[in-house]
Amino acid sequence: MSHTVTRPVPARDRNGPAGPEPSPSRSPRRSTRWHHRFHRDRALILMALPGLALVLGFHYLPLVGNVIAFQDYVPFLPFGSSPWVGWQNFEIIFNGDPAFLRALRNTLVLTLVQVLFVFPAPIALALLLNSLLSERVKRVVQSILYMPHFLSWVIVVAVFQQMVGGSGLLNNTLRAHGLDPISLMGNSDLFVGLLTTQVIWKDTGWATILFLAALSQIDSSLYEAASVDGASRTRQLWHVTLPGIRGLIILLLILRLGDSLTVGFEQIILQQQAVGLAASEVLDTYVYNNGIVGGQWGVSAAVGLVKGLVGVLLVLGANKVAHIFGEAGVYKS
Repeated sequence: MSHTVTRPVPARDRNGPAGPEPSPSRSPRRSTRWHHRFHRDRALILMALPGLALVLGFHYLPLVGNVIAFQDYVPFLPFGSSPWVGWQNFEIIFNGDPAFLRALRNTLVLTLVQVLFVFPAPIALALLLNSLLSERVKRVVQSILYMPHFLSWVIVVAVFQQMVGGSGLLNNTLRAHGLDPISLMGNSDLFVGLLTTQVIWKDTGWATILFLAALSQIDSSLYEAASVDGASRTRQLWHVTLPGIRGLIILLLILRLGDSLTVGFEQIILQQQAVGLAASEVLDTYVYNNGIVGGQWGVSAAVGLVKGLVGVLLVLGANKVAHIFGEAGVYKS
């Protein structure tokens, strides 16, 4: 015995043939979604417009000026009217100009020293501040350590000059006690150490903000569990604290590598005359001295362009390595 199942006929079939169903991409809801989100977030978008305009105007629009790296640039001619010389300006890099190689060597030495000493300094300081039990003492210490960040490099160099310069407090004290003065500000052999000390004194306190914020997000129950298991403070630091801020450390290290060939133009140019070009010339001051001062605009632009491309490649390479080791890095692939 057969049973026939009667399916209900849709209304559109009972009323006759109907037109094609509307495409999901053309539905009114989807077509107005973007407008709805724009209307909903219009206040945030308006607040972001000034920052976006600054980024476009001072970071992306000047990239067009890199064309002078391929020109015999004359600033008195209209933009784009200078003679094109192709890769001629890059020969100073490929042929190994002594002045360029000296600036490159000094830049790499400063970069290595700052990665080894300057980058870990705020991490160590954040760990020390985080270990303080008194919140009042912690806030006072943080406020004192943040203050040098808001001083310009002109003031920082002047402070060091007054403290350890030829006529500074240190040398005047040595002379008063019949001792020979120590030349620190004008000693080319100590210039790298002097720059590193100034950077640590000025920026370490401010750089601890991110690490202190990351430390505050670590679950306290992890420390309690480690303490119950008999872990010492050193073990808790190694197995709980450092893994908790590892992602932030890798992120900041990648960003530091992208800016590795920039080692402080203002700080160095203010002290360059005292120690000479041989010890203080870096890529940034090389671009300034040869471009703005020397008038070799094309060569300076070529050096700056190569420096920027190397920074981008370092960021991309370091980010890829971070992905290999399971970290998010700057962006996810």
